[in-house]
Amino acid sequence: MNARTPSGAASRWRTLPAGIWSLGLVSLCMDASSELVHSLLPVFLTAVLGASMLTVGLIEGVAEAIAAFTRVASGTLSDRLRRRKPLVVAGYGLALLAKPLFPLATSVAWVSAGRCIDRIGKGIRGAPRDALVADLTRPGERGAAYGLRQALDSVGALLGPLLAVLLMLAFANDLQAVLWVAVVPAALAVLVLVTMVNEPDRPQRQAGGTSRLTLAGASALPRRFWLIVAGGVVFTLARFSEAFLVLRAQDLGVGLAFVPVILIVMNLAYALAAYPAGAASDRIGRRRLLLAGLLVLVAADVTLAFAAGLRTACAGAALWGLHMALTQGLLAALVADAAPEELRGTAFGLFNLMTGVAVLLASVVAGLLWSRFGAPATFLAGAVFALLALIGLLAPRPATAPR
Repeated sequence: MNARTPSGAASRWRTLPAGIWSLGLVSLCMDASSELVHSLLPVFLTAVLGASMLTVGLIEGVAEAIAAFTRVASGTLSDRLRRRKPLVVAGYGLALLAKPLFPLATSVAWVSAGRCIDRIGKGIRGAPRDALVADLTRPGERGAAYGLRQALDSVGALLGPLLAVLLMLAFANDLQAVLWVAVVPAALAVLVLVTMVNEPDRPQRQAGGTSRLTLAGASALPRRFWLIVAGGVVFTLARFSEAFLVLRAQDLGVGLAFVPVILIVMNLAYALAAYPAGAASDRIGRRRLLLAGLLVLVAADVTLAFAAGLRTACAGAALWGLHMALTQGLLAALVADAAPEELRGTAFGLFNLMTGVAVLLASVVAGLLWSRFGAPATFLAGAVFALLALIGLLAPRPATAPR
């Protein structure tokens, strides 16, 4: 396979291991479930349960931070056990168990508990799954592999809000009835994972090695990895929860049944661009794509800040999805490139911990700005952080920095 030719780049997805496709299908099903819930939950919290914008920001930020802290433990444990799949199954299984809590919720506290349990499941599966993708692929195809998984993940994230719109119309805006449907694709995700994903054999640890869960291995991670972490943190501060995209649509007067359209547009752009971006990064380098992604994020934030109707908001959402496609798979590929194989789970866990804390801060700040100054201030602040990340990425690099 010649990765340098256009035909080779276009056909590379056909030669990726079957396990990557299976993991992508799992992500597709679970994201269809999660985004069906997520596209309606902010409205459910504010319109039905009476929650404030600050409360929404706190719930989203705390849930993502919990997921980030959990990823450190699960990533390190997967390195210690030399097995990834059991933890991935446990994480997706916990997310499945959390789904019925949302249609049963009668208070903000109940919704908060459901979000936290769901995000704990995401945290348990995240780092081992990302490490498993690297275990299944060769270095020269990792960008394509992460791009494909992100693309299939985004297809699911597109289907979720689309189902939400159709079901809200079919069920006459009965939020609880629609939320029950989310259980079905979540169950299918777990079934595919258990039956279709096979983990490659990995060498066993030497006799006498400790099995105690520690982060001692973090000190062995190279400087290049920590530079990627630092860049990822600044980048994440510019990208708060997508719940605020949903609330922006509602703020502009979009009808309840059509509010999820904003996420449909975002995830359509994400799904279409994620694999081509990942494959391109294997050929032309990750840094150029990250620079482009930051520029697109600035444009998305500015567009959403000054949106006057659904059409403009959808344009901003499409730009948001494009920036996700240009950056999310690439950040994962950069971590995989920089981390030693035996510490890959730990590396993904630490990266997700730091960026998860950044998501918490970004979401809380977004909620505060929205509550005090309105929606435009929230998105303009995101644009400022994106510009800061862009300046940092353009700064002179040491010889060991990622290409």
